[in-house]
Amino acid sequence: MVLTAGPSTEPLIEVRHVCTRFGSAIVHDDVSLDVYRGEVFSIAGGNGCGKSTLLREIILLQQPNSGTIKVFGRNIKEMSEGEARLLHRRCGVMFQHGALFSSLTVAENVAAPLREHTSLSRDLIREIAGVKIALTGFPMESANKYPDELSGGMRKRAALARAIALDPEILFLDEPTSGLDPISAGGFDELVQKLKEWLGLTMVIVTHDLDSLWRVADRVVLLGQGRVLGTGTMEELSRSEDPLLREYFHGPRGRAAREQAWNPK
Repeated sequence: MVLTAGPSTEPLIEVRHVCTRFGSAIVHDDVSLDVYRGEVFSIAGGNGCGKSTLLREIILLQQPNSGTIKVFGRNIKEMSEGEARLLHRRCGVMFQHGALFSSLTVAENVAAPLREHTSLSRDLIREIAGVKIALTGFPMESANKYPDELSGGMRKRAALARAIALDPEILFLDEPTSGLDPISAGGFDELVQKLKEWLGLTMVIVTHDLDSLWRVADRVVLLGQGRVLGTGTMEELSRSEDPLLREYFHGPRGRAAREQAWNPK
């Protein structure tokens, strides 16, 4: 396992002047940002601000109307199909609702990327899948259960285990604590921090959970009105005098999350 020394100044993801429209609706209007190697970078903002859309654009699930996105220094628009497949192998994705295969057990779900993208033996794939499941804190005695037999928190851990199956360099998490109770959400945030340290991951987390932002994010970009409202640490953003930033970080939920971050039990 790799222990990280902290974020570097090397951008793994570069988003420049991205514009996205759905019909007459403007989702992104000149959005630019960088994600650096070794950091936990969070994309935040209210509902409908384009957080998940931007994530899908970065991982090649859809294209913006204009602008450029580079991952590992390569413009993803210029990638061939083979290069895009290689990019996907270097990235892990945990989708908002898990996106687990309902007809497969947890162990089979985690093994699926290994079966598809490697020529490893069945026994080795089974062993690696077990290691990934254990890393997420998922109970091994439940590894042969199906997704519909799991609680929300267990489904998210199973989806996370599948996302790290191929030892990705970048891990994308879409609303990882959405729908979880506060205790489960806090436990998931602790897991994210541990995985970053253990595996040397760069993480991009889409979330509107202010508690999670304070707990795990090295830097945050706040999206709103189709543009970047601010980028920085939570401390920097919470001190901003910009009215839109103050509305987000100093409302009742923002104040409560900040106080909890400063005064953990």
